[in-house]
Amino acid sequence: MATLFYGSDTDPIVLPDRLMGYIKVITSTKLRRGESFTLTWTGTAGEAGRSTIWLQPSIPLRFVFDAVEPEQLAGDYLRSLADQANAASGLVIDTRTWEAAEEASRAAARPTRTVGRPVRAA
Repeated sequence: MATLFYGSDTDPIVLPDRLMGYIKVITSTKLRRGESFTLTWTGTAGEAGRSTIWLQPSIPLRFVFDAVEPEQLAGDYLRSLADQANAASGLVIDTRTWEAAEEASRAAARPTRTVGRPVRAA
């Protein structure tokens, strides 16, 4: 799990590494351009409801990842999240939906072994 330390808050935001990778790319791109936006998340362990933070260049951020190597990010999904971050509602993440989508993605990526009938010699 990755953590995001936001401003002077001592309680970090904890999300899966890959999901936090997407958030990091979107956040750093928007803040580098001087664009502020909201980040809302729901469905995290120990938190009922939803939480929202206002991200702007003057507020310190620190991303900490468990994995040493950066996660591979899907370009299409990254673009859809970036479009969402540009909307009035900001970037909204539901971790329950994310976890289900990630599991489906992992299952689809697993190599499948096809077992066929033996071929009989004529």
